[in-house]
Amino acid sequence: MGFREDFLWGGATAANQCEGGYNQGGRGLANVDLVPIGKDRFPIIAGEMKMFDFDDEHFYPAKEAIDMYHNYKEDIRLLGEMGFKTYRCSIAWSRIFPNGDDETPNEEGLKFYEDLFKECHKYGIEPLVTITHFDCPMNLVEKYGAWRNRKMIEFYERLCKVIFNRYKGLVKYWLTFNEINMILHAPFMG
Repeated sequence: MGFREDFLWGGATAANQCEGGYNQGGRGLANVDLVPIGKDRFPIIAGEMKMFDFDDEHFYPAKEAIDMYHNYKEDIRLLGEMGFKTYRCSIAWSRIFPNGDDETPNEEGLKFYEDLFKECHKYGIEPLVTITHFDCPMNLVEKYGAWRNRKMIEFYERLCKVIFNRYKGLVKYWLTFNEINMILHAPFMG
């Protein structure tokens, strides 16, 4: 017994785990960029320790990640060679709206994801896109307190409208949040 032809076999990443290019293509700083490796990682994620800028004491893996921002064509080709039928990825909110409360989106960021989704289709891979995977523009954290402020709903709705319209025909499957319960367990990531 095998899988049906329309079974979506694949894998997943998060923008903050793979893209890198944290300061390229008009992208703004995000909360996940400031989560270091080491002893301070979990106190920051849990909201017990504040981190609002980079320092020389820590290594910040999301800054470079695996550099999918520059290597997505090769990465998607490899997924295609493995027989993936779907690829679940996320959008870095700060790549589309660098500050989160911007009136107009960043065209370079929109183009990056458009090219990524087109590359997926080139290899017969259906994009399954998570809108928010622990990723929030730092400006929204500092200026509004992130999801503690109901104003975030307006900013999130703006993001959704822009990406739904832009990627209509390229993306059929959307997820709103990855692990929404993280806002309770790891406030800086939620």
